[in-house]
Amino acid sequence: MAVQHWLESLKASKKTCILQDGRRKVHYLFSDGKEMVEEYDHKKHELLVRKWRQKSTLGAGGQWEIEVGETQAPVVGVLQTDFLKENSSNPVFMRKDTKTSFQWRIRNLPYPKDVYSVTVNKTERCCIVRTSNKKYYKKFTIPDLDRCQLELDDNALSFAHANNTLIITYEKPKEILLVEEDLLKELKSMKTNSEGDVECKTQ
Repeated sequence: MAVQHWLESLKASKKTCILQDGRRKVHYLFSDGKEMVEEYDHKKHELLVRKWRQKSTLGAGGQWEIEVGETQAPVVGVLQTDFLKENSSNPVFMRKDTKTSFQWRIRNLPYPKDVYSVTVNKTERCCIVRTSNKKYYKKFTIPDLDRCQLELDDNALSFAHANNTLIITYEKPKEILLVEEDLLKELKSMKTNSEGDVECKTQ
């Protein structure tokens, strides 16, 4: 079963753990060379960041791809500030989970709630956000369900709108909750390196 296979690959990966700035940062190295970094709130044990990296064909480390959490804005020079101001009103899409649900926030969407439609496309294994005024369209997948080969469920999906932000919620299936609970037990039992330990470099 794919769920069990994913859990076993997490447990079999080489893991290092560091406690820093109130976060438990875990670095996973999988047998195929892929790397994953997760950051949890140390007290609430909520996932704040998950990012992936795989080596290029030449063996060099690739770019980190953010799956959960906000993409860090690049450091910009003075020459680019005007350009950035022009784009500050563009919609910003990010994932921010809770313990019981996957959650996405799309900022800078000022339209009223009845303009939005959020649906599941089971064939393409994705969720689709549309606006009736044709101003916004977005397709996104749920990698957690793909890794565990779980079907998407229309009834698990809901959305709300407040402060120019569309908040999309997908309730985690019980299989995912069990994997996360099992993994959390293992992470809590791991020896946590002290802050600044070079063994758990994430950048």
